[in-house]
Amino acid sequence: MRRILMACVLGLLSLTTAAEPLKELAQFAGVRSNDLIGYGLVVGLDGSGDQTMQAPFTGQSMVNMLSQLGVTIPPGTNMQLRNVAAVMVTAELPAFARPGQKLDVVVASIGNARSLRGGTLLLTPLKGADGQVYALAQGNLLINGISAEAQGSSASINQQAAGRITGGATVERQVALELGAVGGTLELHLHEADFSMAQRVTDRINSELGWGTAQALDAGTIQLQGPLEAADRVRFMAQVEQIDVAAVASRPRVVLNSRTGSVVITGTVKLRPAAVAHGDLAVTITARPVVSQPPAFSGGETVTDTVADIDITEESGSLQMVSGANLLDVVEALNKLGATPNDLMAILQALDAAGALHAQLEII
Repeated sequence: MRRILMACVLGLLSLTTAAEPLKELAQFAGVRSNDLIGYGLVVGLDGSGDQTMQAPFTGQSMVNMLSQLGVTIPPGTNMQLRNVAAVMVTAELPAFARPGQKLDVVVASIGNARSLRGGTLLLTPLKGADGQVYALAQGNLLINGISAEAQGSSASINQQAAGRITGGATVERQVALELGAVGGTLELHLHEADFSMAQRVTDRINSELGWGTAQALDAGTIQLQGPLEAADRVRFMAQVEQIDVAAVASRPRVVLNSRTGSVVITGTVKLRPAAVAHGDLAVTITARPVVSQPPAFSGGETVTDTVADIDITEESGSLQMVSGANLLDVVEALNKLGATPNDLMAILQALDAAGALHAQLEII
């Protein structure tokens, strides 16, 4: 009877607790992408390229490239290359990429080119952090936008100085990666370090694949003892990724963007009772001219200067109670009081400093 009761309790817990595959919560050490970067030239522009007098590196790069192709430019030649632009090329090399695979690249102007529309990227080596070439990029750019000029007036839609080439790079070298090469030992890294989650993942792996298979090293790293044979290692890693683990309730987060005034709230944020008084400061700066005239027959000159008058006024702010079941109720109440996003950010910072905000406050 006790076993049946325990099975019913476990069944109810499995229904009420959200579970996710382990691959959504963690990843194996070493399975990561690598960033690539390169310097190249875009040609074929319709007079919208770099002005070589202000961007001399474009002309120098063109001379160097032509010399490699057997074309000699006499020293001191003034090259007006209005159809050429110097660019930086970036790409992301995914894990397990093999030579011959195609990558998408992003091309961005580093000079004063007005537009890269209609341009073609010449062969550009893409290097990793170790200085080795891992891919070669070349192709026609796709620019999302349009611009027009006539009689001194201009109009543009979207950014014209950057574009993208789909499948514009070819992988030439793969990143050396040997998972479990040392006695079949693997490491699993949690996306968010948490001691409770690390222990829960360890217990689930051991219950599914045998006790002693997993061992938590810290809050974010779990060591696995995988098969010694490389042929069995992929199957073992696939089994680990498919294990369902009940997610631990994470702490709610409030994200403030100080540049745009955006406020993002995740989850239910509880508040302790608190009172807030918030008043606006109005700062007015005016400039008035001042004339300094020398005495008669002194030989001096009249000097005109500008003096700035600064006036700071503070609007009255009333003390308001902001206690509520969650932060959404408080935000609604503040909106009714006419609070702006900047006011809301200041109030949230004050609530967090006072210990009334039960959430992780992050400012970006």
